[in-house]
Amino acid sequence: MSTWNPENDVDLLSCSEDEEDVAMKRDYHGREALLFVVDANLQTAGKERLMDALNIIRTAFTSGLLVSDKDLIGLIFANTKHSPLPLEASAIDNIVVPDNCAVFLPLRQLNKAIVEHYLEFMGGVELQFENEYGLAEPDGCGRFDLMIRLCIDLLEKCGKKLNNAKIAYITDVSSPHPPSSNVFQAALQKATDLEGKEFEFHVIPMVDDFDYEPFYKEFITLSRAIDIDSFQVPDPQVLREILADRKLKQDFLRRCLGHFSFYLGPNLCMSIQYYNYFQKHNYPRKVQILRRDNNVVSSKRVIMVQQKDEESQEIQHEYQIKTTGGWYQCKVGDQTLRIGIDKINSVRNLHKPRMMLLGFKHRSSLPEFSYSKPPNFMYPDDLSIIGSKRLFRALWERCLAREKIAICLFMSKRNSTPRYVALVPVEAPERGQDQSYRSLLCGDGFKIVYLPEAKHIRHIDMCDWNSAGNSASDEGVEFFQKIIKKLRFDYQPNLINDPNLEALQANLLALSLDFTSENPGIDNLLDKTQQDKRIEKFLPSYEEIFGPEVEPAKKRPAKPVKDGATASKVAKIDMEQIKSYDFVEDLIQKKLIANCTGPQLHLILDQHFGLKLPKSATKAKMLAKIEELSA
Repeated sequence: MSTWNPENDVDLLSCSEDEEDVAMKRDYHGREALLFVVDANLQTAGKERLMDALNIIRTAFTSGLLVSDKDLIGLIFANTKHSPLPLEASAIDNIVVPDNCAVFLPLRQLNKAIVEHYLEFMGGVELQFENEYGLAEPDGCGRFDLMIRLCIDLLEKCGKKLNNAKIAYITDVSSPHPPSSNVFQAALQKATDLEGKEFEFHVIPMVDDFDYEPFYKEFITLSRAIDIDSFQVPDPQVLREILADRKLKQDFLRRCLGHFSFYLGPNLCMSIQYYNYFQKHNYPRKVQILRRDNNVVSSKRVIMVQQKDEESQEIQHEYQIKTTGGWYQCKVGDQTLRIGIDKINSVRNLHKPRMMLLGFKHRSSLPEFSYSKPPNFMYPDDLSIIGSKRLFRALWERCLAREKIAICLFMSKRNSTPRYVALVPVEAPERGQDQSYRSLLCGDGFKIVYLPEAKHIRHIDMCDWNSAGNSASDEGVEFFQKIIKKLRFDYQPNLINDPNLEALQANLLALSLDFTSENPGIDNLLDKTQQDKRIEKFLPSYEEIFGPEVEPAKKRPAKPVKDGATASKVAKIDMEQIKSYDFVEDLIQKKLIANCTGPQLHLILDQHFGLKLPKSATKAKMLAKIEELSA
């Protein structure tokens, strides 16, 4: 919980009023930009390392194309001998490209043409990179400060408003310049420009034993305005996996779902923001298209109110209303009570969205799993109420120390139903416990567990399946308990993507780019060969206890009509016969009128009794009318 350290918090009380107003405002609008910078020195260790870096970018391009088409992505090659122009040369007319740098792709929205251009470049890059780009002479070191200046210019002049801009520098060299040179100090000074522009700089090492000490440790801490002692060396393999996996945006939601006030007492509250652990996948919206030209059919929803006659069911009055003009209607005795939407909302909005503390319980009183609703995650926010992080940290530490959970009443947003929730303190997993980079996204804080209500608890009748015919001997129950223990495995939901969404995205890539991707899904966690070996020794005991498996008899396939089989069922009564009143009267006397279909009953009422009912009339109502009129 280093982010909650009170010593690192900004004291807003010491700021001026103008600065405080700016700090209290948070702009969530804008796009995310990711600028790749590939060091040409990667080719000195062999073509494989350079190709690995370019394959990471290729994966980021293809996965980013599926997730969000609003993000901006660019690519620069640094420390090159030549500087060829990009495919869209006019995009860098107002940008000064220094020596030993080459812009392959200015910051642009990802689309099919850009991905196809990069895939075409990847087809011959292994043989053409040295001739087309080369390596800076004589020692392969270009000006690092000028490269950073080029990145800043591309981000500032991209033509879009940016909310989150990152520079990913892919290299295997621990220092861009010798420490005693003047360009080394000039490169360190560029870190202050990144901090002022709020651009994030990330080093992506292509070697696992990368050394940050000579240059990048000081450069990163200066660009982020943090203490050099608080710098933690990241895992290079994790950084490469996160950089390539642009689908993290579809699984994890970075922006908060909303803000609310957490009231601990009458005069004590703090500002909170809450998140989803996993983002809900939004599938592409289904549309209807015309067969002749594939144009999308546009539809408009209209709500009509109709007043019908109780006897004839004819529409007497009809008018259109808005969505907010509806109402709920219920009968109280002999009176009809009508409640409008505005009255319901006024009852729901008794107070603003907030959370109120009710008390504390021991952690053991809460079940391990609750299936009524997925949990959320909450985190403090000092922008609305100063000191919220300090108070939140104190509550979190005390709940962890005493193994307590907080029971609260939570109203997440306007027009929502208040829910009883339990705040469970959680800690981020240590780096050595789980090697998955997705597990590192869960931090310290409180997990909001929604407590089940009476309507969420199902009452199952065990008499249907717990019968003598379905019972097994004690020996058989003990046998399958051993089988279950042998087949257990650690289920990690953060490693399993939505299989339906994965299949849809794989089909889209195959259709648009002729690009095949493997989506093993849950097969990553299951070793079927190992499972077969675990239960192999139990198979003889299975046959002794339950007997050999009896293969069920196969059903005979249906015969075609030409071979003498009966045809499909048709209406028992012909429409021509119904036109005769004597035939209809005979059906009524023999009580066979129910064998008629709905359209036939409409014809009987219209032709023989002169009564027209609406098409929505049920069959039972039409039969009752016929019996009434024929009596």
